[in-house]
Amino acid sequence: MEFSVTVASHRRWEVLTVTGEIDMATAPRFRQRLLGVITGGAQNVVIDLSGVDFIDSTGLGVLMGAAKRVRSAGGDIRLVMVGSRLADLIELTRLDRVLDVFDSIAAATEDPEA
Repeated sequence: MEFSVTVASHRRWEVLTVTGEIDMATAPRFRQRLLGVITGGAQNVVIDLSGVDFIDSTGLGVLMGAAKRVRSAGGDIRLVMVGSRLADLIELTRLDRVLDVFDSIAAATEDPEA
């Protein structure tokens, strides 16, 4: 599966939908696209990893760097994983303690105050 990142707005969130593998070869493109969204003014970001088959430590580093950047600006970052093989990895690396994980874009973009 070819690597791609698409961006769409959903409620007050910018949603990045990623497909393919996030590894040393594709992580720079992922980082560039993600940082472009963040520096473009997005304070709330959802990253849909449902279509990602593999992520290595470089990709995990991109996620952590983005989380720090968004949160330091008062925003939030959330992950979506539906039937993803990444769930075990996210749990093993304890990223599920740092990043909120949801099973759908609708759930991730829901406003808890509404």
